[in-house]
Amino acid sequence: MSEEKHKFPTEVVDLPSKGLVYDKENPLSSGKIEMKYMTAKEEDILSNQSYITNGTVLDKLLKALIVSKDINYNDLIVGDKNALLIAARILGYGSEYEFNYKDEKVKIDLSILDNKEIDKKLFEQGKNEFSFTLPKSGSIITFKLLTHGDENKIERELKGLKKINPKASPDLSTRLKYMIVSIDGSSETKDVREFVDTYFLAQDSRSLRNYIKDFQPDVNLNIPVELEGGEENITIPIGLNFFWPDADL
Repeated sequence: MSEEKHKFPTEVVDLPSKGLVYDKENPLSSGKIEMKYMTAKEEDILSNQSYITNGTVLDKLLKALIVSKDINYNDLIVGDKNALLIAARILGYGSEYEFNYKDEKVKIDLSILDNKEIDKKLFEQGKNEFSFTLPKSGSIITFKLLTHGDENKIERELKGLKKINPKASPDLSTRLKYMIVSIDGSSETKDVREFVDTYFLAQDSRSLRNYIKDFQPDVNLNIPVELEGGEENITIPIGLNFFWPDADL
């Protein structure tokens, strides 16, 4: 059989960031990624118990589906990765997705989901750094949008911290330490960490997190659905069953 006959059909996925947060030399700066349709080989990844247990199954799947050359998966910001997850589900099992919410069956069409609109004026090509003035303290911070590589580092640090103190719950403060690049002009890691641990007011922390939530590029996963009690806005759940709803996993 010819090589052409073995060629998999592909689709180009538009990234919510439009590629603005990546260096011009980075292929992600095109704002697009080409992905192939899922095959039985990728279903093997979804059912791999080792991947499921260590929490890497969805990342293994996306890496297998990306056909664009020279993509460093660790560079992907979280919002762009969400767009790939949605695309992978559609390419694998179609756009119709059903899940349980408050003991009701909810059925949605994933193809209607849009990327959030971003304010391009707030972005500088190739720069993943943004300024924010904390409303209560007046301190000026620089923050970045977390990448897949950052998420891995956070997970490793949290595991280490919880080994030392199993009762501790430092998830929020640890994430903030990776998000914040500088505080009042200082980009020293010790200064950032000391600020988060000692001086970061709860009001300011919430203001920053709300700003980032509204600001960051992502897929709009919040949609209105009709329930027995009336219309309600819900967030579409994404997990292993997102790809294999009938799997007993």
